[in-house]
Amino acid sequence: MTNATSTTAESGDLAGRREWTAFVVLLLPLLLVSMDISVLFFAIPSIDRDLAPSATQQLWIFDVYGFALAGLLITMGSLGDRIGRRKLLLVGALAFSAASVAAAYADSPEMLIAARALLGVGGATLMPSTMGLVRNMFRDERQRGRAVGIWSGAMAGGIALGSVLSGVMLEHFWWGSVFLINVPAMVLLLVLVPVLVPEYKDPNPGRFDFLSVPLSMGAVLPVVYGVKESAAHGLDAKNALIVAAGLVVGLFFVRRQRGRADAMISRELFRHRGFAAGIGLNALAAFAMMGSSFFTTQYLQSVLGMSTMEAALWSLAPSLAVGAAAPTATAIAQRTDRARVICAGFVIAAAGFAILALTGTDSLWLLLGGCAVMSCGIVTVMALVSDLALSTAPPEKASSAASLLETGQEFGGAMGMALLGAVATAIYAADMPGSAPETARKTLAGAVATGDGSLIRVGREAFVHSMQYASVAGAALLLAGAVLAAMLLRRVPGAADTRTAAPDEPALAG
Repeated sequence: MTNATSTTAESGDLAGRREWTAFVVLLLPLLLVSMDISVLFFAIPSIDRDLAPSATQQLWIFDVYGFALAGLLITMGSLGDRIGRRKLLLVGALAFSAASVAAAYADSPEMLIAARALLGVGGATLMPSTMGLVRNMFRDERQRGRAVGIWSGAMAGGIALGSVLSGVMLEHFWWGSVFLINVPAMVLLLVLVPVLVPEYKDPNPGRFDFLSVPLSMGAVLPVVYGVKESAAHGLDAKNALIVAAGLVVGLFFVRRQRGRADAMISRELFRHRGFAAGIGLNALAAFAMMGSSFFTTQYLQSVLGMSTMEAALWSLAPSLAVGAAAPTATAIAQRTDRARVICAGFVIAAAGFAILALTGTDSLWLLLGGCAVMSCGIVTVMALVSDLALSTAPPEKASSAASLLETGQEFGGAMGMALLGAVATAIYAADMPGSAPETARKTLAGAVATGDGSLIRVGREAFVHSMQYASVAGAALLLAGAVLAAMLLRRVPGAADTRTAAPDEPALAG
């Protein structure tokens, strides 16, 4: 693999203060989009009192944001390459702001669900646009790697920060305040982006393939929905059919993309084998990250007996290490073989899972240490493979490349929760006595709800046992990921050309 140290850049290709200032501004939508995934954790009881949603409506209030986000990423990435990434970013910021206000003042469950869906649509425009702009703003490989590392750390930190920030807001304000915190940041984005960020788009995009929009959504949404439902309620015939339907639509979508010159997903993206490898390895890292969250959050609350707020605050501790992991990994990768650092990231993450496998019923510090080690390894992998995929994609297709990375991440995260969750659930159920109530045999929360001290103790021991087995499975999978990375990246060069096409004339304010 070609080291970044062998890549030279003319002084004109080096990003300066203006680009780095613009990059800080672009982190705002990234933080808000990732925070909105977890921002409702504390707000649901208040929403229940004010809006009285049904059980089904409550699930949709939670899930519709993620479904809209996942289903539209590919479409919005392609659209950003065609109409301009900055333009789509501004449209998305405006939609996100309007949806935040609508959600804050929703007076019915239906209105809140609709507002959350619109938030997902806005989020789908923001994520690929920001990463696509980063690809074009930073032409030097070293600087781009550093920026993508910070970007990856900010995204991971935003999810943890969302639940804590919502808890703090709810201590002083009503539940709608957790949405209104988006508005000042988006207004700042709308003011500063036209001043600091030049426009980029594909100079020869071809026609937009409208038929591919429903096909892409029909492929992504059923699979993500079916997998998430299986993680929550178990795999049954209904969920299996939903996933199968999504896979069938996916085949039609892929065939259409392969046969069209103006395809939504350009074949040019896959001409460099590092791009496909980056998407796959990124999805595997997301699998481990979301899979571990299935039981670590429950451990803090149901095993250690913490309140939701206390558990959220403790869960921030590993994020302190994560914030430094990605930039450090990119700096090391610029001095040595990037493939080796990616493999090391998988091994470090596997070590974190191994630490989790040693936890008992009273092992707070061991749990936090394991989560910190695992998260550092996972973010290392995500930062480096994201940079690899972006650097090997044609500059004019950067938003499309980013959307595929993020869609793969959604798939990987859903599969992680489903599969590792299934392992943990099966072992927990096997360890519980047959005389226990059905709800107690299904989940630890059900055992805690019985109020039976001896049953709760047995349930906690069964849950920890299940977490240990799932952690061993996660460690084995990540070690396999290290081997896979070594095989896939063995002869993958670095970005052959870190130069980008000249941007369109920037529309600078003033």
